[in-house]
Amino acid sequence: MRKVIFAINTTLDGCCDHTKGIPDDELYPYYTNLVREVGLLAYGRKTYELMVPYWPDIAKNHSGDSQGENDFAQAFDAVEKTVVFSKTLEKVERPNAKIVRADPQAEILRLKQEEGKSILLGGVNIPSQLIEHDLLDEYRIVVLPMFAGEGPRLLKGVSLPEIRKLKLVDSKTFKSGCVALRYVKQ
Repeated sequence: MRKVIFAINTTLDGCCDHTKGIPDDELYPYYTNLVREVGLLAYGRKTYELMVPYWPDIAKNHSGDSQGENDFAQAFDAVEKTVVFSKTLEKVERPNAKIVRADPQAEILRLKQEEGKSILLGGVNIPSQLIEHDLLDEYRIVVLPMFAGEGPRLLKGVSLPEIRKLKLVDSKTFKSGCVALRYVKQ
């Protein structure tokens, strides 16, 4: 059974807006290694449109501002498949990508049953729905040392039926003050 990994950056006040804290050169190797572990990327429309064509273009042209960006772009571009949950997106530009209009919970349950490497989930809305239904196996949360004051937050409007306890299995502090936390279901 495939594992579903959720990865996100968040500020100290819980903001998950990519414009409030962009990874620095220290974080690119962390995310590059993570992306190399997976065989499928799963996003909602907004996150997909932030990632594609941006990262595939950098991979193609080696046009990142640093070697870390270029390495991440190469790893991102090498992931075998992408699933985009959307009711409005007309087409996807990424090879081996498909739009899924069905219920995200049902699709993730189906994908978990397939053979292959782990599934990497990003964004806020789709992961919040999947957390509500206890479908995630691992959480990779990078806490940025800042307060954003506003922006999207994980689990906004979601009511968990019970407290979900996680087990911390790894942590890493970067020179920048960012802290990468890795949790698994208990």
